Amino acid sequence: MGNDQTIQPADSGYADVNGLKLYFEVYGEGKPLVLLHGSYMSIPLNWSRFIPLLAESRQVIAVEMQGHGRTRDILREISYEGMADDVSGLLGHLGVDQADILGYSMGGGVAFQVAVRHPEQVRRLVVMSAPFRHDGWWPEVEAGFATFTPEMFEGTPIREQYERLGNDPAHFPEFVRKVISIDLKPYDWSEEVKKITAPVFLAIGDADGVRYEHALELFRALGGGKFGDVHGLPPSRLAILPGTTHIGMMQRPDWLVPMITDFLDSDLHPEPPTF
Repeated sequence: MGNDQTIQPADSGYADVNGLKLYFEVYGEGKPLVLLHGSYMSIPLNWSRFIPLLAESRQVIAVEMQGHGRTRDILREISYEGMADDVSGLLGHLGVDQADILGYSMGGGVAFQVAVRHPEQVRRLVVMSAPFRHDGWWPEVEAGFATFTPEMFEGTPIREQYERLGNDPAHFPEFVRKVISIDLKPYDWSEEVKKITAPVFLAIGDADGVRYEHALELFRALGGGKFGDVHGLPPSRLAILPGTTHIGMMQRPDWLVPMITDFLDSDLHPEPPTF
């Protein structure tokens, strides 16, 4: 994945929310879209290929969550719920009443929780490669979380950017432990997520870590799984990208960005076609 931005932010800084100094960057103009990165990542590592394309037609607000990138860790556990409240606080700080939310992997879990905990702030939701229940991962993926160690990241862009962005190298093992802890305990948001009223676009790869059946379960609960030529299109959408892994989702901006922007800009209640 590339890690160099091709455009510079129009604004950047820190928001004082929930005891954090939450780092953010703003690009472009238009309807606001918040980007929430995956575990251990940062704005450049996760979104460098997406931001230039997305910012052509909207205001992009990219966030670095607790302990990640330029947002320093604090004496607070890392949790999906806590990070969702931080995103809500950032929107308040920026004076944004309502935004579209796009989250990848861990950020997708945070996006689900923003929609559950702060529904009035969410216009539409895009969740890439993220489950809403712990067993939404393939079993080998879920079992693998317990094997994560700081040593796994030696020589990787994740370790390099952690230090390059000014974090204390001595804290890196604690950072690894805290981030993976959110997936070491069972969670199940099925009931709440299936009641989300904002339209949702779910996207996974066909070689992703998220089970197809899991994504289909939510898509059906949100109105999918019907013959659209008769019943019309549901407000929510589902995409399974061919030849695409979990990490590979970040290498598909040319596919994903047109689908994302079409979803965000579309009329979600078209009539069935007539013959």
